[in-house]
Amino acid sequence: MERVVVVGGGVLGMTHALAARRRGFEVVQLEREPAPRGASVRNFGLIWVSGRAAGAELDLALRARALWEEIAGQVPGTGFRASPSLTLATGDAELSLLAEAAAQPDAAARGYQLLSPDDCRGVNGALHGEFTGGLLGGRDALVEPRLVPGALRTHLAGGPAPRYTWLPGREAVELSAHGVRDHTGAWHRGDLVILCPGAAHTGIAGPHLAAGARPPVRRVRLQMMQTGPFPARLTTSLADGDSLRYYPAYDLPARARLAPQAPAAARVGAQLLLVQRLDGGLTIGDTHEYSEPFGFDVDEDAYDHLRARAEALLGAGLPRVRRRWAGVYSMVTGPELYHVSAPAAGVVLVTGPGGRGMTCAPAIAEDTFTAAGHPLAPAGREGPATVSTATADPAVPEDRA
Repeated sequence: MERVVVVGGGVLGMTHALAARRRGFEVVQLEREPAPRGASVRNFGLIWVSGRAAGAELDLALRARALWEEIAGQVPGTGFRASPSLTLATGDAELSLLAEAAAQPDAAARGYQLLSPDDCRGVNGALHGEFTGGLLGGRDALVEPRLVPGALRTHLAGGPAPRYTWLPGREAVELSAHGVRDHTGAWHRGDLVILCPGAAHTGIAGPHLAAGARPPVRRVRLQMMQTGPFPARLTTSLADGDSLRYYPAYDLPARARLAPQAPAAARVGAQLLLVQRLDGGLTIGDTHEYSEPFGFDVDEDAYDHLRARAEALLGAGLPRVRRRWAGVYSMVTGPELYHVSAPAAGVVLVTGPGGRGMTCAPAIAEDTFTAAGHPLAPAGREGPATVSTATADPAVPEDRA
């Protein structure tokens, strides 16, 4: 293999481009927007090991966590920092579930430590609210999502012979064996074409994601916000007890004893996650909407709920909100960790990692090349994760000049 074509400039596309260059391949990368605008830049930047399901998902996240740290050694512009998380309980039922999670066999791999309220404040001195305890996720980390794609592009384009071409404003419209045509009519051919369309389930990926009785992916909408600089420095990211309902690591017997969610939270599928950005601002979210068509506007009640939860745990008022946004990401509908299929010879489609996309993208990219016969992993790393597969579409046209 000498040349790889990557379609999509989000975090999955960028980490596939990086994985290709690590193997010495020339890379051409297309992105339909001037720069990424989707879920890759509309998330928390959490490298979130804590909440992943035991087994293959946790293994994938741990491999990705190690890769993010390796990437940061070469690309400090990603804003990577080994920042643990604190999931805070506000009642006995939530604390019981955290204790059950901390007693699981894989707790050490996640860096779990069950903490008293005073211990939580000792770990994160910005906490002045009321809570009954917390679970430290010592293997979690952070990156700056708005900076990651650009930092990786700059890195790939550097050096005396970069062998990397970035083509923004190019929408892929047609596939053939080992090739893709963009909307200008130009064909881009390679030994391998990797499609990372994100939440775009129509267009070039549409025919290959709509086949069968049940589509392999669906879209999820979220709402988030970002404040101005918070006066104190948070040494951890934060999650509230509602996150215990969402993340599979907490799918344990004690979860059945959780009290019902507050109506405002239940209506929008809210959980509080809070991350402090490098500039001191707080990214706060999020919500989960699964039924399309999604609204074009945002729900202010959801923001009121999340703001109140954050202020209750911090024990302090939040700075003025400077930005609000909605985002849409792609998530598999089955038990697989993400979707991968072969729409044509020499073409791989990778999408649907859901909320684990930012966390797991580097490991997903490595697994794509391992599956293609080009592994590059230190001794001791696991092989490819379990993914969904589909056969090539017989209606794909033959390669053409």
